[in-house]
Amino acid sequence: MFSKLALRNVRRSFRDYGVYLLTLTFGVCLFYTFNSIEGQGAIVYLSQSKNPIVDVIMTIIDIFSVFVAVVLACLILYANRFLLRRRKRELGTYLLLGLSQGQVSRLLFLETGIVGLISLAAGLVLGVLASFGMSALTLSLFQMDVSALLALNFSPQAAGRTVLYFGIIFLLVMALSGVQVSRSKLIDLIHGERKNEVLKPRPLMAAVVQLILGVVCLIAAYAILLVFGMAVAVAVPFLCFPMLGLGTLGTLLIFRSLSGFVMKFVQNRPGLYFKNLNVFTLRQWLSKVHTTYLAQTVVCILLLLAIGITASCMGLNFTLNSLTDGEAPVDLTLWDYYNTVEGEEPLDFPALLQEGGVDVDSRLSGQASILLYRNDPEITGFGQKEGEAVQAVLALSDYNRQLALLGQPAIALAPGAYQTVEESPINGASHWRWLIVEDTVAEKLEIQNQCWSANYAENAEETERTIFQLIAPMDTTRSVYADSRLETYMDMMGSKILVLFLGLYLGFTFLLAAAAVLALQQLSQGADNTRRYAVLRRLGAEEKQVARSATQQVALAFLLPLVLALVHSVVGMKAANEIIATAGRVDSAASSAVTAGVLLIVYGGYFLATSLACRRMAKNA
Repeated sequence: MFSKLALRNVRRSFRDYGVYLLTLTFGVCLFYTFNSIEGQGAIVYLSQSKNPIVDVIMTIIDIFSVFVAVVLACLILYANRFLLRRRKRELGTYLLLGLSQGQVSRLLFLETGIVGLISLAAGLVLGVLASFGMSALTLSLFQMDVSALLALNFSPQAAGRTVLYFGIIFLLVMALSGVQVSRSKLIDLIHGERKNEVLKPRPLMAAVVQLILGVVCLIAAYAILLVFGMAVAVAVPFLCFPMLGLGTLGTLLIFRSLSGFVMKFVQNRPGLYFKNLNVFTLRQWLSKVHTTYLAQTVVCILLLLAIGITASCMGLNFTLNSLTDGEAPVDLTLWDYYNTVEGEEPLDFPALLQEGGVDVDSRLSGQASILLYRNDPEITGFGQKEGEAVQAVLALSDYNRQLALLGQPAIALAPGAYQTVEESPINGASHWRWLIVEDTVAEKLEIQNQCWSANYAENAEETERTIFQLIAPMDTTRSVYADSRLETYMDMMGSKILVLFLGLYLGFTFLLAAAAVLALQQLSQGADNTRRYAVLRRLGAEEKQVARSATQQVALAFLLPLVLALVHSVVGMKAANEIIATAGRVDSAASSAVTAGVLLIVYGGYFLATSLACRRMAKNA
């Protein structure tokens, strides 16, 4: 009997369970997607390349998965609390009909189990699809054809871990639901939806003082972050804790002051206060004042974490991408450290490759062989003053030959002149400082080593593999060092994927938590307001006015924490970008655009779904 009743309740109350079920499904999907990365194409490719970053990625994902599971557990418990708040009258009716509190707890136990099984099944299906999408996204970052690794795969290990973690969470929810019902009084259950918090009017001056104190606290927290920098402010305890404490306290005070400040502000403008249903909307918002400002503070912090982590990781990801060209401007560079004392001559790499079966004309789109010289200040006239040190000297003809390989215009030198170059045209020398001199001057210098550079015409991986096989025996007979753009790219790709995974994983988690908390809170409050909407209609309120009031209440709850979170994020990203800029150029526009898209899809989607649900409740009241 209880099973049939539980199934009927879930089916009949699907709208009540809708956002709850959606949140559970998204949580399962998110958890499975990032725990199945071991079988995704990018990680498989890095594993085949024996990139050590794979072990680092898997270890970090495992650690953060525990943290994400705790966050999702708190979110689900919070959602279940609001769901029970919504159903207090129904549960009280069961008690009036003669069911014991133990039987009602058992009924809730079965309902939670059914919802959990549905969300697990749906979440795993969506997780498989999302895992495929994540695999396609990461494989698209590779500058080579790896489409063969793109496949729709199911990870039993990730599914088992997901079922285990969420099974524990659901059991915890079931137990707490039963405890909550067993401790509730019948009268509280029957009249629970009519209870509002006691609205104690606050003097306008008190609200203004709280607002000023909140702004001062935030300015102090911002100052610590911007003056000392994010690296120092976060790492040093006596700076970190005051900064976080002041930021949280300032956010709390600002939201707390709004209840009294906004009320007085609107009341002093009768034209606005008595327009449409603004009186009702404002009173309903303030009727939950304590829950509102606490929830908005928590949501604001969650949004800050979501926006900051996503934007920072995306910014760092774009920065790492731009570093590849700087580290390796050409496809392949072979360094020949031959010994002139023993009479060794520079290697003729094109002839060597031709003898090894590599058709240089068809396999390579361009090549350049140059000599690097040691600087002698008495000959070049450079390096005699402090700060004039260079790593190597290049002849003008060799430098122009290397520029031609890069597709850049040649340079010219006046007779007796020289030029220093900070940007390296050669792989493996990205931090070198070069001195460009005339050929006649370079011939007087001591040769340091030889460098041969080339770009591939086609099939880069196969060509590079063949070349590496030919030069491998030279390691034992002669100092030949290879610097490949593909190898540099693969090393950088591991870091990119780690940053991308962590950014999306944590960003989606915090954003989902923030949006779900607000949605569940507003749906619960919207359900409690159904009787009030009916009274408004009997008093002559139009249908559009009632629906607009329901939407405005949701908008206040969603937009207020978002606005302050964006302010926090602007300051936080300024500090974060200073750290990212030490690694390379910061692409703030691209990272902001991606973060805005994620925010619009997740947060905006929850706002739209919640608004429509609350409008429907108001319409059906």
